[in-house]
Amino acid sequence: MVSALKMPTRARPKPGRTTRKPHSTPRAPKAAQPTPAPARPQPAPPAPLVDARAIAMFEQGMASLQKHAYGAAAETFKRLIDQFPGERALLERTRVYLELCERELRRKPAAPKTVEERLTAATAALNNDDDPTAARLVKSVLDADANHDLALYLMAAVEARRGDATAAMAFLTRAFNSNPEVRAQARHDDDFELLRGLDAFKALVEPPPGAGGFRRGRRR
Repeated sequence: MVSALKMPTRARPKPGRTTRKPHSTPRAPKAAQPTPAPARPQPAPPAPLVDARAIAMFEQGMASLQKHAYGAAAETFKRLIDQFPGERALLERTRVYLELCERELRRKPAAPKTVEERLTAATAALNNDDDPTAARLVKSVLDADANHDLALYLMAAVEARRGDATAAMAFLTRAFNSNPEVRAQARHDDDFELLRGLDAFKALVEPPPGAGGFRRGRRR
């Protein structure tokens, strides 16, 4: 007897469940993001104030530079750099002018050798407000002749211009003792303005009857 073949049966879906895929709900488009407003430029911080003393020293150096007194200008610029290291903007310009002064000093002709040449150069340096050069030249003369009247007189002028009344009077008195005729020049010399109120200076330059004159070279 041939057994009956079993026909495959289809699985019936369980009640309560569906075989259909749910319809996907379309997503709403994303709202456009607002473009951020450009940032407002912030005002630059105010530039730091430059110390008035630094400005005055810079102007002093520039005045010497314009007179071609490169030694005096260089000394002033160096003091400015040493005393005001925080003034960066001003010091940038100062270093430029200092380099210019040093370059010009290197190009100077040979130093004067004779006493007369050194004293003539010292007088010219004073006229150009180059006190350091004048002092160096005069000192070289006094090292060889401590009683040279013109060298003593010029050193007195240098000290008076530096503001040292005591040293100026000491050199001027020595110059007078070496040559009493220095009083005539000292009486009218603008370099001794610092000393005019001193009794010692007045006594020194008081002209005696029949006194002669003393010249150290035409100034200005």
